[in-house]
Amino acid sequence: MIEIRIHGRGGQGVVTAAELLASAAFRDGKVAQAFPSFGSERMGAPVTAFCRISTISIRSREPVGHPNVLLILDSTLLHQMDVFRGLSDQGIVLMNSTRKVEELGLKDWMFQHPEVEFYSFPASDLAERHLGRSISNVGMVSGFASITGALTKESVQSAIKEKFPGKLGEVNALVADEAFEYVSSHPVQA
Repeated sequence: MIEIRIHGRGGQGVVTAAELLASAAFRDGKVAQAFPSFGSERMGAPVTAFCRISTISIRSREPVGHPNVLLILDSTLLHQMDVFRGLSDQGIVLMNSTRKVEELGLKDWMFQHPEVEFYSFPASDLAERHLGRSISNVGMVSGFASITGALTKESVQSAIKEKFPGKLGEVNALVADEAFEYVSSHPVQA
């Protein structure tokens, strides 16, 4: 089972990212669950969502305390809360950022966790180019699929088009396609 925790802020599509991951997993014939954890529900407040993807029945219903994968949609949360809490020693971190590990203030953390795979890429920039808004959730979901191979590109595209019908779905699918290709063709590991 892959356990994913997603960190971001209200209005960034954190909950939608979890739903898209689960929907894509179903399309790939897997079992999945997705659910949010809110503090105060307001724009800009920290939001966490969870997703589990498995090939067998998922019995657990509690929040993901020990994720295999972290998706961090907003790097400003790094020093505001412990986003790395409970991360597996062999975990994967995918961060929406154009900054290097040193610029993010994570050099010591990376040194202490050498087995963790850390990736960053400009998901917000890709969305801005196509949507005119820097909503990184679709790019992060597609980046997850590209890095892990846990979801197919086609299932992600299909989940997006169902969630966002019409022109919005088509444009978001372009963001996802570009993110998938960007992550697979660029050496984004920090």
